[in-house]
Amino acid sequence: MQNDTAQTAKTLQNDTAQTKLICFLEEQLDKKEQQLSVKDKQLENKDTQISQMQNLLDQQQRLALQDKKLLEEYKAEINDLKALKMPPEETEFKHLDNQYKDEVNALKEKLENLQEQIKDQKRIEEQEKPRKWWGLWRK
Repeated sequence: MQNDTAQTAKTLQNDTAQTKLICFLEEQLDKKEQQLSVKDKQLENKDTQISQMQNLLDQQQRLALQDKKLLEEYKAEINDLKALKMPPEETEFKHLDNQYKDEVNALKEKLENLQEQIKDQKRIEEQEKPRKWWGLWRK
């Protein structure tokens, strides 16, 4: 009977050890499953973030391309406008420049004529002045 009791005690001890081991392993399994579910949620969040980043990147690239096209269109339009405006402005400025030069030259001629008339008038006035007998030897 002692053998039976000893065997029963060993069996109980083995069963208890196995039960403890099973409980420990089940706890470890639960912890690992919780960790995996947390990691799965984190991966889902990262996937969502990556998707959003890709959408934003695509949007940014489209906007950059659109800006580049608009810039090229504006440059072409500016060049077209410059091509249309340049010759008339240049000829207009040349015309105005020539017109001002002509006016300046005409005014110079008038000034010279007036100066000559003033000189002539002074000569005439000097000739018409009665000469004093004492001023004859001065000249």
